[in-house]
Amino acid sequence: MKQFTSFVIKEAKHILRDKRTMLLLFGMPLVLMLLFGFAITTDVRNVRTLVVMSNADHATRQAVERLSQSEYFTIVNVVATPQEAEHLIRHQKADFAIVFSQQFAAKKGGVQFIVDGSDPNMAQMWTNYATQVLLNPSGGLVNSKMLYNPQTKSAYNFVPAIMGMLLMLVCALMTSISIVREKEKGTMEVLLVSPMRPLMIIIAKAVPYLVLAFLILTIILLMAKFVLGVPLAGSLTWIILISVIYILLALSLGLLVSNVAKTQLVALLVCAMVLLMPIVMLSGMIFPVESMPEILQWVSAVIPPRYYISAMRKLMIMGVGIDQVLFELSVLTGMLVILMSLSLITFKKRLE
Repeated sequence: MKQFTSFVIKEAKHILRDKRTMLLLFGMPLVLMLLFGFAITTDVRNVRTLVVMSNADHATRQAVERLSQSEYFTIVNVVATPQEAEHLIRHQKADFAIVFSQQFAAKKGGVQFIVDGSDPNMAQMWTNYATQVLLNPSGGLVNSKMLYNPQTKSAYNFVPAIMGMLLMLVCALMTSISIVREKEKGTMEVLLVSPMRPLMIIIAKAVPYLVLAFLILTIILLMAKFVLGVPLAGSLTWIILISVIYILLALSLGLLVSNVAKTQLVALLVCAMVLLMPIVMLSGMIFPVESMPEILQWVSAVIPPRYYISAMRKLMIMGVGIDQVLFELSVLTGMLVILMSLSLITFKKRLE
């Protein structure tokens, strides 16, 4: 046990001496949290809006006033014809135009929306928000009760996703590179013939990254709570328990990559292709899995972050109990057993 502890301390000192690694490990969570929390957002705010009205009656003026007072739309101009509004949108002077009919006050006519549809998702959101603001005399969203996220903050969606991405990348990527580095330098054979068992050496090299993963998890949760205002509605115990399983799964994947790769470059490329792109594109981090083609839904079914992100959203945002995330917990546990078994099998074969 003393040898094991000494090896863990040695590996930790090696990591702490590498300033670039430390900057990557602790700088990346801070940057990504701030970017996704404040800069990269899907919230509807300050849409440049044109108003087209040929009859400025009381009802029309009230509707325009509701739009201008809302935080969603900024009235940039009032024009006389739809053609003029379309011309301004085509020349990037506005994003959205609302055309009021002459019969709007008598409720015999309605409104027409002219939208910049280059981003169809945002265009649909603008249309929905404008419809609800116009229909609601109080100026807010009508018939909308946003459960769990009343302010419709995009940070509620991104924070669990960032947790899934960072923990996977840090644990898998760093573990694989650490072991491959020993193989490249030719020191792995020296370690394997030491008095310690080879498996204990691998575990000792993984322990510092396990501790770092917990520190990163703590940083993310603290920033989510006190900087971004994202609630931790569920049990912190279950959040940590599922995170432990996920971290161990990521470490097992890193070990598996290290057994396959022979150089650090190969390990980086494998992790980039196998981890980074699928996590971002297919895990539900940004795009809903249900909206993907069926074949991609099947591919996403084997991506661990999909289940971790889903579990964290339920626990952190919805505040559900463990019974509501048993499916995600079971899948992650099963994946952990499979990856750990494959890692140990390939490791033993490499020793032979």
